[in-house]
Amino acid sequence: MSADFSAVGLAVGHATDERGGTGVTVLRGVDHAFRGGVCVFGRATGTRELEALDPTHQSGRVDAIMLTGGSAYGLDAAAGVMRWMEERKRGFDVGLGVVPIVPAAVLFDLPIGDFRARPTPDMAYAACESARTTDIAEGSVGAGTGATVGKAAGRENAMKGGFGCAVRVANDVVVCAVAAVNALGDVRSADGRIIAGARGNNGEFLDSAKLMSQSPPAPKFGKLTPQHTTLCVVATNMSLERGELSQLARAAGAALFRRITPVGTSFDGDVIFALCRPDGERGALLPIELLAAAALEDAIERGVRTAVGRDGIPGLADRHA
Repeated sequence: MSADFSAVGLAVGHATDERGGTGVTVLRGVDHAFRGGVCVFGRATGTRELEALDPTHQSGRVDAIMLTGGSAYGLDAAAGVMRWMEERKRGFDVGLGVVPIVPAAVLFDLPIGDFRARPTPDMAYAACESARTTDIAEGSVGAGTGATVGKAAGRENAMKGGFGCAVRVANDVVVCAVAAVNALGDVRSADGRIIAGARGNNGEFLDSAKLMSQSPPAPKFGKLTPQHTTLCVVATNMSLERGELSQLARAAGAALFRRITPVGTSFDGDVIFALCRPDGERGALLPIELLAAAALEDAIERGVRTAVGRDGIPGLADRHA
């Protein structure tokens, strides 16, 4: 069932280069800015404007979050989000005009499709224009277009990752979550089973974390490069302070460690953004943290369950494609 982000006022839009094997996803307010925070879990990140999410930063607002393929090249696409926002006078007021605040993070999808294909400003502009709060596309779209998982045994033994979204609700608290799942590690179900990951010659799952912990490591594990990354956003209808939002992003990271093994490695650039409506009802942090982790777990799983295979890499959704 499609997630409904209306209660948070969060609109999600994709632009996809199917031939090139890449894409971009933009998350923006329907007609408002958000308050934001961030937590970085990986050690091979590509980012833009993360400093604006520091609780001490002057701006105190987030106009949009951009998740993009294309590795560091993809950061150029943020110009399209800036243009869309400026045309609508949405941004930090500097007197002569506005400066939109658009934090962004990239994932590495260059081996899929055409290496020279990268998300463009025009694609990001189109993602802003098409953003919606309901019927949000999942799977091999937007930032999930070229995503793969379970690459510890080489690309030929990997599986397709993708973009997933989910909502958790408890009483008056709503938390929405999205994930562009492009992990080095395997993705697991709620009961701990590997459902997408590195495969052996017979198609069986290899359990990347177990194999990579061996000493000395298998030869393929010694040739890893920073070509991975899972990018996530959690957002709530409750109002939190900026410092609390950074705590929320960190707490939501429990979902990464439950559902992806291994995660946050030297070869991943995993980032979680957290957003809230400044005009929402004041919320208690702990219940929101628990809901955020649960929603993000759901989104991670949906990211692989809805992914369609390509370029010789199978996806869990192939049987339904």
